[in-house]
Amino acid sequence: MKKRIFTDFDGPIMDVSERYYQVYLYCLEKISQPEQTIRTLSKSEFWELKRSQVPEQEIAKLSGLENQNQTIAFAHLRRATVHTNPYFECDRLIENAIAALEKAQFAGIDLAVMTMRRHRELEPVLEKYDLKRFFPSDRIFCLDDDYVKTVDTQDKPRLMQRAQTYLPKATKQWMIGDTEADIIAAQGHDVEAIAILSGIRNETQLEKYSPNQIFPDLMTSITDILKS
Repeated sequence: MKKRIFTDFDGPIMDVSERYYQVYLYCLEKISQPEQTIRTLSKSEFWELKRSQVPEQEIAKLSGLENQNQTIAFAHLRRATVHTNPYFECDRLIENAIAALEKAQFAGIDLAVMTMRRHRELEPVLEKYDLKRFFPSDRIFCLDDDYVKTVDTQDKPRLMQRAQTYLPKATKQWMIGDTEADIIAAQGHDVEAIAILSGIRNETQLEKYSPNQIFPDLMTSITDILKS
């Protein structure tokens, strides 16, 4: 039996901050009125608010959308837009993510990816960056295109349940992710939860869910795992 690492996709492997920021700019432009004084947040300001889990409507207010109807409309438009083309084109590989996966693969670790992306959202990126060399089809756990989402903290544990049902037994398993959904999915299935800081949650938010460890990124996580 091998050791196995599950990794989330957005956060450990892909940097989604530019996509989220560009959608923020689009929504602000669409919802604001010509006479309003708008304060457009810088990308760093915006991303730290996201990582701190500041609600969408509060981000809208901080940007000058003081009318409640506007803040609600902003939040709805943001949710409807953020997982659509062409905004996926804004995503970029995180530095050293490929090298980290290569390091784990070379060490004989069984790799699997577990993501809240739908199949149609994941497949093109796997092809673009040749990531199927790490994740063959039976090591890819994502949402079906017609799956009706609930919330990540319920949907991700379902993916983990599927993985534990169908994959061969492993001597030890880790889940590397950047959100509470990853931690909860791991904790419910006796998988070691490793949280990383290269994604959409900051350390304060992640600590609330008591992961086994917190690391800066995928590379530092895998380096530590290989020492164990």
